[in-house]
Amino acid sequence: MALSDTLKAISDPVRRDILTMLKTGKKSAGEIAERFNLTGATVSYHLAKLRQADLIAEEKVKNYIYYELNTSVFEEVLTWIYMLGGRE
Repeated sequence: MALSDTLKAISDPVRRDILTMLKTGKKSAGEIAERFNLTGATVSYHLAKLRQADLIAEEKVKNYIYYELNTSVFEEVLTWIYMLGGRE
């Protein structure tokens, strides 16, 4: 995924809140949706955008889908930011 897509995905405050929630570990779609005053479809939309940017991974277990951070993408973004500052 391109860096611009990643930055676009994290530009939305709801998606940043979802990423912050996942920092503590895997969460089901229901657990994520409970946190927001949004329709299930809207939460699904945000999760899809985060998946498309490869910021989160999903795992299906029976009737549930669990989401977790894909930290390697964040490492790539940080490397790029450090490079801008002259650090490598």
